[in-house]
Amino acid sequence: MLEAPRYFVEFAYNGAAYHGWQRQPHCITVQEVLEEGFCKILRESIILVGAGRTDAGVHARMMVAHFITDQSLDLEQTAYRINRWLPKDIAVYQILPVAPKAHARFHALSRSYEYHFHLRPDPFHNHTSYILYREPNFELMDKAAQLLLKHKDFQCFSRSNTDVKTYLCDISEARFVLEGHHVVFHITANRFLRNMVRAVVGTLLEIGYGKLDLADLERIIASKNRSEAGASAPAQGLYLTQVEYPKDIYL
Repeated sequence: MLEAPRYFVEFAYNGAAYHGWQRQPHCITVQEVLEEGFCKILRESIILVGAGRTDAGVHARMMVAHFITDQSLDLEQTAYRINRWLPKDIAVYQILPVAPKAHARFHALSRSYEYHFHLRPDPFHNHTSYILYREPNFELMDKAAQLLLKHKDFQCFSRSNTDVKTYLCDISEARFVLEGHHVVFHITANRFLRNMVRAVVGTLLEIGYGKLDLADLERIIASKNRSEAGASAPAQGLYLTQVEYPKDIYL
């Protein structure tokens, strides 16, 4: 018996109006809106399985989800029709055929995030960046970010009472890029814990403002205690920017 065709959909969204990616009762989410679009266009029940979850207010420049349908799709036309239906803060980039067992979450090799700061008030970025009215020491923050690459257990940056089986993450990149009044923190890992990037950024900011030092960061990581780390940075500055997959899952 042949398995139903499976597809990856690559899309982006401005998360300001949504309570995160994953469906929730009594809250509008990106998954709910996107699934509704697919159901209307394809005229069948479509369930999207995302590469992960993003919190309320967090954005995605590139998110991936998979779905299954018995229909033979004109992929470009389907993406065009869904984009005509979707609100302007969600956009489907492409729909790609994948292997029957390809999974948007479990087959992801790495995920990349950016956290955006602006160092002066900017009316065009108030809802898509964290406006800092006092500049921290980004050089010291970058040194602290490099220390993250030496560690694997990041329980101290995980949301409490989460149901993960392991707190181990392999971070391959963590760096700051300064472009005038705009600063971007780049971080890539094989996986991330819930709220991890925002907790990391909040802790690095405390180092940048002199409230913590590099030795404190080592102590915080060793403690495995979320209450030892800094407060989470605001959601509006965070973007999921890339999800990488093995090339052989694409048809």
